[in-house]
Amino acid sequence: MAGAEMNPQRLATKRLKPGYFRVQKDIEIGGRKYDGVGNVALLMEKHFDVVHVRSLMVKAAEHGDNQALRDYMNSRVLLARKGVVMISPFISKQEKMVMQVLLKEQKPFVLLADNGFRDYFKPADYLFDACAEGRLLILSPWPYDGTKRHISRADCIALNAMAEDICQQLTSDQTT
Repeated sequence: MAGAEMNPQRLATKRLKPGYFRVQKDIEIGGRKYDGVGNVALLMEKHFDVVHVRSLMVKAAEHGDNQALRDYMNSRVLLARKGVVMISPFISKQEKMVMQVLLKEQKPFVLLADNGFRDYFKPADYLFDACAEGRLLILSPWPYDGTKRHISRADCIALNAMAEDICQQLTSDQTT
């Protein structure tokens, strides 16, 4: 099933698990507030790491040296398999590939979104089941903007920095 045929099933799922689909306001992490949809309890896990493919790795791969990129992407999946919650805006093609593996293998992760949440937000189809099963938390530092169509480079840089900050903050919270 796809598209409109899934609407009744998704509506039933949202009604069965409303906490995972309700926009939660002012989730504070390291002094910054986020709005979120999904399983906020993921922030209580013990281990976190980021998925941030650097442009140097991509450029090297484009010139025939893809070992560093492959090793990095594989390391993210291996960490997730060991129970580490991955945090990322999953912007680049390679980061999205890692996210697809996390989804396929049903590993939990935190997705930083470049736009806030409408009043009746629902995750994209490919994220819906992960959200319903408590394996996903989508966070956004910004309010919803109905006119926003494309992510800017400045937004990408900011979201990647936030992913690093969240990871460091949550990791330090576990050790104190």
